[in-house]
Amino acid sequence: MRFRPCIDIHNGKVKQIVGSSLRDSGDTASENFVAEKDAAWYAGLYRKHNLAGGHVILLNSSTSPYYPATREQAFMALQSYPGGLMAGGGVSAENAAEFLNAGASHVIVTSYLFQGGVFSMERLGTLERAVGKDHIVIDLSARRRNELYYVVTDRWQTFTEQPVTESFLDLLSQHCSEFLIHGVDAEGKEAGMEKALVSLLASWNKIPVTYAGGIGSMDDLRSFKRATGGRIDYTIGSALDLFGGAIPFQEILNFREQRSDS
Repeated sequence: MRFRPCIDIHNGKVKQIVGSSLRDSGDTASENFVAEKDAAWYAGLYRKHNLAGGHVILLNSSTSPYYPATREQAFMALQSYPGGLMAGGGVSAENAAEFLNAGASHVIVTSYLFQGGVFSMERLGTLERAVGKDHIVIDLSARRRNELYYVVTDRWQTFTEQPVTESFLDLLSQHCSEFLIHGVDAEGKEAGMEKALVSLLASWNKIPVTYAGGIGSMDDLRSFKRATGGRIDYTIGSALDLFGGAIPFQEILNFREQRSDS
């Protein structure tokens, strides 16, 4: 079980937001934290501590007036830690190579793979041919509707028709190297993980999976470890002191050094 660090960028600033509050209209979001330091500073910190496999997420649409500044910050981070970070947000088969050439180890993709709320195997095939399976991470950011978790796209604003199921994970895993799964309704709230979603991911466990959303304390992290048997990785954003939260970054560094059964 590894800690995967994050750098979320919105309106040209490193931020932590309440995920379900993000809106393209007006480029608004409920903010938990706005950093004074730039994305390159965070990337340098992660590089110093050998925290590979984290993700840089662009939270503005490509049509936003803020997108150029957000993209510039993302590229600064990637260039500060070449091969150490993944990049997502508006990734398509047409621009994926740009992120890899800027230093990303992988591209993270969600919205591009869905058309009108329906998953497109054709688009996934096009992306795979463009950059190769080993450079693709599929983000199945999910929100609960009735008893299932459905993939949401367009920066978590649009429900698709596709639930997150073991059979869907089986299908996609043949065409990507990892999954990144945001429990969107828990994202940025520090109120605990999406337990049913985490349980599904831990029981599946066929390729690497990183979960993000709701881990707000060290007790939450220990609960996550027990619930998953240490089989999936995790991200902590708003709760970390790097982003104004209460969990010391050093405690996360210490936690990763503990024995797997502790």
